Amino acid sequence: MAEQDKKSTFKKLGARHKARRRAVDLLFEAEARDIDAADLLDERSELASHDQAVAPVHAYTRTLVTGVADDLDRVDNTIESYLQDWTLSRLPAVDRAILRIAVWELFHAGDVPPIVAVDEAVELAKELSTDDSPSFVNGVLGQVVQVAPQVRAAAAATRAPRDEPET
Repeated sequence: MAEQDKKSTFKKLGARHKARRRAVDLLFEAEARDIDAADLLDERSELASHDQAVAPVHAYTRTLVTGVADDLDRVDNTIESYLQDWTLSRLPAVDRAILRIAVWELFHAGDVPPIVAVDEAVELAKELSTDDSPSFVNGVLGQVVQVAPQVRAAAAATRAPRDEPET
């Protein structure tokens, strides 16, 4: 019965949750194989286009994986700055992937409320990682949430077109 409850809960979580879970899988696999996550994503997309047994890559999975891959240094530096008595390399690989996705969403996904990004990450940690991981992920992201608005504002300011001074 508990297995059925878990399945019905998963079904209720929706397409974006499944896209996040697939992104975690791809980031985890890319790290384990020591290949670029964007290259793995392209490989899977190509495979899915030729093999119906392979699930197509959801657009949001693509957004997450390419977003994390493009901003990996800043995402990892942010995570590392909030780890106490830990290093990023000491974390379980699945926790790294979950945190990377959540931090990227907090910084870049304007259509995802911060509480949703954190809740989704905690849910993924419950599904995929150790018993201690959900509270650990929640604690790290609880600190990142505090700086996310400033990071988003700074990114928006650098994207905004600047008026050229008249000469």
